[in-house]
Amino acid sequence: MKFIPHNYQAYAINEVIEKPEIGLFLDMGLGKTVTTLTAITELLHNRFEVHKVLVIAPKRVAEDTWSRETEKWEHTKYLRVAKVLGPQKDRKAALEKKADLYVINRENVDWLVQHYGKDWPFDMVVIDELSSFKSPSAKRFKQLRKVRPFIKRIVGLTGTPAPNSLIDLWPQVYLLDRGERLGTTITGYRNQYFNPGRRDPSKFIVYTWEPKDGAEEAIHERIGDICISMKAKDYLQLPERIDNVISVQLSPKERELYKRLERDKLLEFDGQDVVANNAAGLIGKLLQLSNGEIYDDTGETVHIHDRKLDALEEVIEESQGQPILLFYSYKHDRDRILERFKFAEELNQDDSISRWNKGEIPLLIAHPASAGHGLNLQDGGHIIVWFGLTWSLELYQQANARLDRQGQKNSVIVHHLLVEDSADEQVLKVLQGKEQGQDALLEAVKARLEEIGNGS
Repeated sequence: MKFIPHNYQAYAINEVIEKPEIGLFLDMGLGKTVTTLTAITELLHNRFEVHKVLVIAPKRVAEDTWSRETEKWEHTKYLRVAKVLGPQKDRKAALEKKADLYVINRENVDWLVQHYGKDWPFDMVVIDELSSFKSPSAKRFKQLRKVRPFIKRIVGLTGTPAPNSLIDLWPQVYLLDRGERLGTTITGYRNQYFNPGRRDPSKFIVYTWEPKDGAEEAIHERIGDICISMKAKDYLQLPERIDNVISVQLSPKERELYKRLERDKLLEFDGQDVVANNAAGLIGKLLQLSNGEIYDDTGETVHIHDRKLDALEEVIEESQGQPILLFYSYKHDRDRILERFKFAEELNQDDSISRWNKGEIPLLIAHPASAGHGLNLQDGGHIIVWFGLTWSLELYQQANARLDRQGQKNSVIVHHLLVEDSADEQVLKVLQGKEQGQDALLEAVKARLEEIGNGS
């Protein structure tokens, strides 16, 4: 296929070529991969400015997306891709191959740095999903930081650089410019741009950091010369997305079990004990119960109801054979869905993506963490069902973008199976509101518990 770049892609390609360090904060569907591949071909074989390129990506993206995108386009299909994946002996063998691109999953960055040490051979590094390096304490960040001086060119790709807080930007930008713009330490960055928010004074722990007045504008100005931010809505004409809530009703007995767990943080049911030790544990247990099963203290499941399975069956019937992409939360959700719907398949087979895009899988189920980045599934369908929600805004947005992206020809319908008057509704409210992430959800739970305590 011949690649004719859109104007915004041509601009981004030129920026990657001209700037040795750059962050492409391109929204889902804007073609980050082909944009980067086009720049790589120019730098490798026309300008001879780089010689060995490493791509660091989420595991499934490393397995599929980069090699598939390379083969797809006329101007990149000659590129040789070595997948540095699997057991250690396979990774070592891949590194020995003559290739243009070496693709590794981010979990093996630590191993790769230790393998090469000061003999680091990659003069260009592409970090696909730069936001996965947002923790300065993570081993993958610390190890890549060690070899950053040996990297001549670096490209960071993400659609969500700071999904929960601007604090997340520092490690990502540091890998690009080694601290030139936002400082060389996370402490200095915090002190300059943030004030302590929610904290525990007795333990000297700060849970949240609030931006100082004007901090957001100042940060954006500081990084503006090396970071390009583009939103899909500004460049693409996508079919309208329709968000739909399917209300699921519990029986009086099931509702009583829910209320008892919410009130007492303890549930005794069929001789099994379910205990929630804190607010985070409680919200998790309530979400499990809403889905139909709940883990007890020994890790065994306690079956409560099949209300969401029944609701899913109705969605499947109404869809009249149109393929459905379903996201689940817990293993017991997956197991019950696969047991109930024998035609369902999990997104874990080598050919799952190609068969889905050919329309051969009527119900494809996936955990949002395993299908959140880089998978092009828009050719296989336009219906999404959330059996259970994630409280990560990043995962929620990225998962929906598997179908709601460039190339989609139909209006994407996103069904949310929500138990009425439950934690399900609180999670969706947080995801759709301005507040983001786990902290906002915990605050919602806290407020709910206070209402119960006051007898409302």
